[in-house]
Amino acid sequence: MIPPADAPPSVGLRESRRRQNDFTRALLEKGWYHSFELPDGTRIDGCMPLEWERARWTRFPLPADLTGKRVLDIGAWDGWFSFEAERRGAAVTSVDVFECANYLNMHRRLGSRADYRNLDLYEIPTAGLGRFEIVFFLGVLYHLKYPFLGLEIVCGLTTDVAIVESFVIDGPTWRGDRNDIPRLEFYETDELNGQFDNWFGPSVGALEALCRAAGFARVENLAVDRDSALLACYRHWLPEPVSPACDPPELLALANVNTYGINFNSRRDQYVACWFRTAVPDLRRERLHLEIGGFGAPAVHLQLEETGAWRGTFRIPPGTPAGWSDVRLRLTESCFGATRRIAIDMLLHVEAIALKDVLDAHTWTPRRITSGHATCWVSGLPENCDAHNVRAFLGESRAAVSFIGEPGIDGFRQVNTALAPDTPRGEKPFRIECGGVSSPPLTVRID
Repeated sequence: MIPPADAPPSVGLRESRRRQNDFTRALLEKGWYHSFELPDGTRIDGCMPLEWERARWTRFPLPADLTGKRVLDIGAWDGWFSFEAERRGAAVTSVDVFECANYLNMHRRLGSRADYRNLDLYEIPTAGLGRFEIVFFLGVLYHLKYPFLGLEIVCGLTTDVAIVESFVIDGPTWRGDRNDIPRLEFYETDELNGQFDNWFGPSVGALEALCRAAGFARVENLAVDRDSALLACYRHWLPEPVSPACDPPELLALANVNTYGINFNSRRDQYVACWFRTAVPDLRRERLHLEIGGFGAPAVHLQLEETGAWRGTFRIPPGTPAGWSDVRLRLTESCFGATRRIAIDMLLHVEAIALKDVLDAHTWTPRRITSGHATCWVSGLPENCDAHNVRAFLGESRAAVSFIGEPGIDGFRQVNTALAPDTPRGEKPFRIECGGVSSPPLTVRID
């Protein structure tokens, strides 16, 4: 139905979206979305021509031989891209939200060994499929109610590259202008292609920005067509330069931006702050290449502090393995500098905590605090202890932990604390707690 001449512009836009790429009738007539050529030369003519499928594949930055690679095809439908990856040697897992009879037909006729799962995208992380060097995410994003969450899941499943293709709203007018405001159209019902399960239409810039924000280290625009864009989304930075133009930045310290500790929870949206020095002037965040647990992490914020050091803020990459993760930083034109560590999803293993002594941090008077700051020596703290998970108590009042040193030869760490300004004077039991375990208290006097 064509809207009347006096219809509001939004109505005309909705109707043009419905007609833009509605292949419902062609799909009913042909019965197949993908086209195939069988080993005996027989061809199946689907809505997507075989020549176009092969042309799309040539755009993918993948080696011709995929032997030894694990490939995940999300939204496989009839399965042409799954079976093509398998033909090239990959071990393939195909996922779709419904069981497609055409996929099963081709799986049987091709003698395929691909693993076929009927899962919603949001179910994949808990399905035990593992991770994949290559992930296909073709024509799925605009079907998602939660597109950003979907891309985060795709990123966490990918260890090398994800090929992301999506409908875009500005294909004919896109000119690669990074100053364009990224935007999404929202479709309440069947405004896009006459289908009620299409929710969002991104601009090309929004699609690129979503992929970067989802955690991919770098995003390469492979092609923009009339109504779609194709991206290669990589988990790693390009290799270090053979002839670096400058020294690597000096990584001074790092901390969880919420807790200022070294522990991170992968189930939360968490960021690490990195303080560093570099002689490079006019630094921009796009030149920062942080690596966490082997994955690249783009900078989301950069500022020069009064000390002359830079502070960069980075998101913890989706899919970073649990345990100790090495963190290192380089610039685009430099090699990586020294490595530090953070703890991902690590429990606190504490058996017993002991206090050797408590002193005033300024006068070093044993067990008599006059400056409002106390220093103590503690054993039994876990390796991943930090100022957030170690607590100091004077009676039932908390004292802020400001510093935790490395263990000495005897296993004791120096722990510095700051007393609350309104801490009552007199004798108080002082104790250290971590992981639900408390040290026996020592009595100190507060003056």
